[in-house]
Amino acid sequence: MTTKPATPPTPGAQAEAPRYIYALGKRKTAVAQVRLYPGGNTFTINDKPFETVFPWEPWRVRVLEPFRVTQTLGRFAVVAKVQGGGISAWADALRHGIARALALADPSLKPLLRQHGLLTRDPRVKERKKYGLKRARRAPQYSKR
Repeated sequence: MTTKPATPPTPGAQAEAPRYIYALGKRKTAVAQVRLYPGGNTFTINDKPFETVFPWEPWRVRVLEPFRVTQTLGRFAVVAKVQGGGISAWADALRHGIARALALADPSLKPLLRQHGLLTRDPRVKERKKYGLKRARRAPQYSKR
């Protein structure tokens, strides 16, 4: 019995196009796992419609900002899972994840997204409470007598 050596792929062979582009977005303690499917116009977050998850217009505008900046609205279907944090952090985490996925989908969009600050993770998180204080920096009220 003879075995044939494995043949390496030919240089001109077409690689399979990925079915979706995956990226991770973060803000405070919220983490968004974003999948962009080329062609399509649906927007699903945690198996719910976009309008149900973000009923307030400023949240929607914030989430759709990467599409508006790159003029790619309607070219991708978005399926995302978001957990942790609050609704405002969800919107920012989703925005970060969509921007990263768009940069992977089309590398020519990366400078534009970077210019608008959409690829930078916002590092601000809640400061921890210190002992002897009421909150992180709020001291107890001073009493003279």
